[in-house]
Amino acid sequence: MSTQSITDLVNGQQSGFSLQQCFYTEPAVFDREIERIFLKAWHYACHASQIPEVGDYVLFEMAGESVVIVRTKNGAMSALVNVCRHRGSRVCLEPSGRRKLLVCPYHGWTYELDGALRTARYTREGFNSGNYGLKTVRVRVFHGMIFINLDPDAVPFDLIEQDLDDRLRPYRLANAKVAAQRTYPIDANWKLAVENYTECYHCRIAHPEYSKAHSLAIPERRTGELQEAIDARSAGVGLSTEYFSHSFDPNRPVGLDTEYQRYPLFDGYQTGSKDGRPVAPLLGDLSGYDSGATDLHIGPMTFFLAYCDHVVVYHFSPITVSSCSCTITWLVNAEATEGIDYEIEDLVWLWDVTTLADKKIIENNQAGVVSRFYEPGPYTEMEELTQRFAEWYLAVMR
Repeated sequence: MSTQSITDLVNGQQSGFSLQQCFYTEPAVFDREIERIFLKAWHYACHASQIPEVGDYVLFEMAGESVVIVRTKNGAMSALVNVCRHRGSRVCLEPSGRRKLLVCPYHGWTYELDGALRTARYTREGFNSGNYGLKTVRVRVFHGMIFINLDPDAVPFDLIEQDLDDRLRPYRLANAKVAAQRTYPIDANWKLAVENYTECYHCRIAHPEYSKAHSLAIPERRTGELQEAIDARSAGVGLSTEYFSHSFDPNRPVGLDTEYQRYPLFDGYQTGSKDGRPVAPLLGDLSGYDSGATDLHIGPMTFFLAYCDHVVVYHFSPITVSSCSCTITWLVNAEATEGIDYEIEDLVWLWDVTTLADKKIIENNQAGVVSRFYEPGPYTEMEELTQRFAEWYLAVMR
């Protein structure tokens, strides 16, 4: 498929309808997505608590690229492309670990934690080691969360920080830790996964566990009175309920999408758990439970659900045109002790069962959109954000 063919496909998309089949199936479309979206966007990579000591690292992998997130000798974070400057081998092979130096397992080229080349055996006369350090990518630590951007000319993270800094501050996520992390492989195009996440039209049918607690699932029960009550309670515990959105805004550079909204849980629920009761100690500066939840969005692939006692971080990663993954990270107060203050299975229950159900839904969706009989259908009132995503996507791809 040529560049012009992709542009013609974009221009031929009917407004208000789901995307045409080629957007989910064509490798050339996927290649353009990588260049225009994934290499330019800010991505949640890990939490600082996962690399607490000098030399600790984790790998961030997406669409064939691998980045080493490592804590350097001065305590800063480096984000290094995991490609040896000799002949291209991966340098770090394990998903996480601790290293005094980064040593390529192929020919032994050795790098400092900041990526500078330290030793390379048998190089020719005139070899300048300063020209052969590991390539770096942009990195930003925001409330303990580490974001990276693979574009050397990336738009600054500052605008995201301006949008969300005050709203996130009460959670004190820099003083949180990762209690659990799970990756769910999904045999479907990445857009089907993001489209599914951005609408709750399916929630009442597919997610009874979620729907009995979260008012987003049943709009007719999310009354003004219910929202006014959460507004008052949230202010009392130290949280903002002021809605804010630059989500999938075509007027912003790619990767600077942000959104914040706090909404009520139904009666009897203090948090997202099986019985509605807390599953971990309060986060940060919060003085109690307001029986609410916060939806948060940073960039096109990172979504958060924040309760008063834990935060759930979603990141979707493309793998191929017909496969992707969803990595979920559960954050709790850093002072909490597993087995005493929280139990892993209680903590992860809701979003594990929900994501497993979503995996099945999304893969069924993939099976349908590749059918010769598939044709785009109209969005409903409950798919406003999904439609906004599709329109933003078309603008970026045009």
